[in-house]
Amino acid sequence: MKEFSYTVEDPNGMHARPAGKLATFAKQFDAEIRVIYRDREADAKRLLSLMSLGAVHGGVLCFRITGADEEAARQAMERFCKESWGSGA
Repeated sequence: MKEFSYTVEDPNGMHARPAGKLATFAKQFDAEIRVIYRDREADAKRLLSLMSLGAVHGGVLCFRITGADEEAARQAMERFCKESWGSGA
């Protein structure tokens, strides 16, 4: 299992657009990718699951990745978050 954390920088939190981008990006990996926010957990490959987290600006998302390509998925997902969301996507 691989993990990393990301702090939501978008002033609107994790709304439909960034959640959709994340779900689409996550689907390219075989590994299971879970996103934990407070006491909720979501499947990173499912838009509605991600939206149900209700992650707000400044909230910390914990990504847990398990499976055959977990290290590649962790590296790519972490880079994706920083590059796609870091500017308030």
